[in-house]
Amino acid sequence: MEAALASAIGVLIAAGVYLLLRARSFEVILGMTMLSYATNLLIFAAGRVASAKAPILREGVPATLGNYVDPLPQALVLTAIVIGFAMTALSLVLAIRGRGNNRTDHVDGLGAQESER
Repeated sequence: MEAALASAIGVLIAAGVYLLLRARSFEVILGMTMLSYATNLLIFAAGRVASAKAPILREGVPATLGNYVDPLPQALVLTAIVIGFAMTALSLVLAIRGRGNNRTDHVDGLGAQESER
């Protein structure tokens, strides 16, 4: 399980960095989103991923770390998902506005024709 999770995090980071280095705004936004997902998985993995263990105290179960998972990474990931969604929406609105103003979706504002000159 740990190897699969680490591999997924690595693939998301590699794809995110690759897309961040592209010249078009939609690909940059997609790259930021992939890096956000990789970060969320990393934080979630730090909270000792375990099945059949509750993040809150229950009656009849001793209050030791072996019986529970840490609820803080779960709360942080949930907050990061909400903030990431808002930032993605804002970035998309800015990209659409920039495309309307510049008539291109290149990050630097230059189209393919202008950059060849």
